[in-house]
Amino acid sequence: MSRVDVAIVGAGAAGIAAARRLADLNRSVLLIEALPRLGGRARTEYLQGMPLDLGCGWLHSARRNPLAAEAETQGMVLDRSPSAWHRQLHNIYFSPQEQREAWAAFSELTERLHKNPPPSDCAGDALAADDRWRPFIDGVSSFINGTELDQLSAADYVAYEDASSEDNWRLPGGYGAFICGLATGIPAALETQVRSVTFGADVALETTRGTLHALAAIVAVPTPILAQGGIRFSPACDDHLQAASRLPLGLADKVYLSIAESGTVPPESHLIGRIDRAATGSYYLRPFGRPLIECYLGGACARDLESAGPLAAFAFAINELRDLLGAEFARGLTPLTATRWAHEPTIGGSYSHALPGHAAARGVLARPLNERCCFAGEACSRSDFSTAHGAWQSGLEAADRIEHHLKMTY
Repeated sequence: MSRVDVAIVGAGAAGIAAARRLADLNRSVLLIEALPRLGGRARTEYLQGMPLDLGCGWLHSARRNPLAAEAETQGMVLDRSPSAWHRQLHNIYFSPQEQREAWAAFSELTERLHKNPPPSDCAGDALAADDRWRPFIDGVSSFINGTELDQLSAADYVAYEDASSEDNWRLPGGYGAFICGLATGIPAALETQVRSVTFGADVALETTRGTLHALAAIVAVPTPILAQGGIRFSPACDDHLQAASRLPLGLADKVYLSIAESGTVPPESHLIGRIDRAATGSYYLRPFGRPLIECYLGGACARDLESAGPLAAFAFAINELRDLLGAEFARGLTPLTATRWAHEPTIGGSYSHALPGHAAARGVLARPLNERCCFAGEACSRSDFSTAHGAWQSGLEAADRIEHHLKMTY
């Protein structure tokens, strides 16, 4: 295609949502994706016959999540069982009393951020650096926000908490596979990078495979790509690009390990590696009863391990599990796969958080650039950022704005 109604840059959840909406309205669309696959940070990889979600894995706030409703409509299997996140298997190195105190401290911090947020808007300023539970809470923040408290906007965090609910479901067949399946039948140009977007008589998109012309465009790429000037805009859109720089992608990597003797640990159980440091892992044991461990590594710890090389995260996780479950158990662990999201050149991280003082940047980024161009993606969501459904909803909203313009103009 050299000309379409709407060009959509980025084929993650936001881009796919926008493309589906516009295609249903009989608009010609093209998804333009730099990666050789659809889905972006929604990615399912099949290993040893098991679908493993390397990116998003939980349908958060599921009862109001439009993707959960879509999955139900399609007759997909949904797992509604509660997660094991707050329960330490056999209370290993984390007594019941300590668990109660640690999670109470986390809840108290959240309440403090609601009722008496620090003037700096830095979540870290609401908790003393020498607080006993500061390392634990920083570690939890690294898993759920992709960063520790000192890099986190209190207002942004509270906006998410106010909108979220505790009903978190899963798709045993793979969340990423589900997202990609929603793009069936949508024209897509993979392994194609957009270099520039120019607004003239039409919208001209210069790509690594030539120039595409469109009536309108939706740009749904990760914020680091925008902030680093990966796409040139003419006329310039400095306000939007500056907003993107205030919404960096935190880092939450996954490591999958197979278990030789799966019966040695119960299914759907959980361990936190350490409670005295933020640099630790969160280990989900035998999800769906499968013979594997899904390891989560976040924030500065994940960045350091990425910098140390592809094998460093495996070694880190196995060492922590050796300390937790013993040398014999650790000898039965085999590396399967690990993500390095910060090293994905067209992504640059896992999910967005607002820097202190910049929660309002989400509204700036979500604002239409002009009547022919909108941005989309989880970073554009005021309260559902860091989720696939937040990205999905932003894609629908961008598509509706573009459709309104096209109906009024053509």
